[in-house]
Amino acid sequence: MRKKMLETNKILEIAENVSTPMYLFDLDALNARIQTMKEILGEQVTICYAMKANPFLVDAMRNNAPKYEVCSPGEFAICEREKVEMKHIVLSGVNKERADIEHVMRDCGGVGTYTVESLSQFKLLQECAKQYKMTIQVLLRLTSGNQFGLDEEQVEELVKNRAEYPNMDIRGIQCYTGTQKKKMSIIQGELEWLDGFCDRLKEMYGFTAKELEYGPGLSFHYFGQEAYENDFEELKELSSYLEPLKSKYEITLEMGRYIAAECGMFISTVADVKTNHGQNYCIIDGGINHINYYGQTMAMKIPAFTWVKKDGTIVDGRSANLSENEKCTICGSLCTVGDVIVKNLPVGTVSEGDIVIFYNIGAYSVTEGIYLFLSRRMPAIAAYSEKDGINIYRDILPTDTINSRVSVL
Repeated sequence: MRKKMLETNKILEIAENVSTPMYLFDLDALNARIQTMKEILGEQVTICYAMKANPFLVDAMRNNAPKYEVCSPGEFAICEREKVEMKHIVLSGVNKERADIEHVMRDCGGVGTYTVESLSQFKLLQECAKQYKMTIQVLLRLTSGNQFGLDEEQVEELVKNRAEYPNMDIRGIQCYTGTQKKKMSIIQGELEWLDGFCDRLKEMYGFTAKELEYGPGLSFHYFGQEAYENDFEELKELSSYLEPLKSKYEITLEMGRYIAAECGMFISTVADVKTNHGQNYCIIDGGINHINYYGQTMAMKIPAFTWVKKDGTIVDGRSANLSENEKCTICGSLCTVGDVIVKNLPVGTVSEGDIVIFYNIGAYSVTEGIYLFLSRRMPAIAAYSEKDGINIYRDILPTDTINSRVSVL
């Protein structure tokens, strides 16, 4: 099931009620996307939401993703405030500190699963679990050759000596190798590698991996016509790769961008228009501190957008006649030549007060932007569903008090 983007008039209505610049999350679209993913993957595959993609969606995911990947003390604190059930949390991430682990175990009763990034992390978790007299479920993260996870030899050593760690229930393997994979053959090869490694653990050490948690890094299209047509063909292919593994493991797919990107929009107002050396420019009240498209190169690629002019004319980024329109380079409000969002966007004549809507902003942009640069205000954040209407998550937020030694006048 695919839900169409919110109607432009509804987006404008919401922006008028809130403010610009603003992020808007379409929760109905999010729900529809996840339901389709579940139908494709089947009941034997569990979706784990990597909340780093967008922590504002934690509550919206409550009835959609049975697990949350939590990679920092701050993310864990968000889950505490959102009253996420601890059993649904997969506590991941490098640099797990003793005080944080002790808080999780002592004050929260522990979480559902802990991932292990290093031998010292394994030791820390074992010590804390012993201190608080609990047995915890752990997944050993297998490295793909970067700073994350354990070498195969280290995993084998822990599995071989697992009887020495009575507080650690090693359930299986976790692996994430990167995002935006363009070739499905890479994902197929990784699954074959992981399956083969688990077979070796069983053959050599009598260890049966019960769970395989894998981050496929499926690609999401941000530019050109593909940006309006993010379908599920790659997910269907992934599902076929998983089919022979379902009888061997409990499979958990860790995904963030692929889940969240499509539900988000960024709405901004044109504040100034000018022509310098024959080039048309407009300044919007947002900027590169708010918008971050993975794979954007020197602002040359055109993301999915809608342009609404003051007279009500709508320029749809999917329109076939865009090539005939006058072009304008869209810049933000930061005093840096790098604050260019899109070069030569074909939208025709631009005026102050025009509204631009950028789509596919549901993942990362809301937290990845260089928010504090130039002490500009942070955008408002809102969500919308037909059932509950508009829900304002955060009003416009000043940053000058954060960037100043004197916080309050």
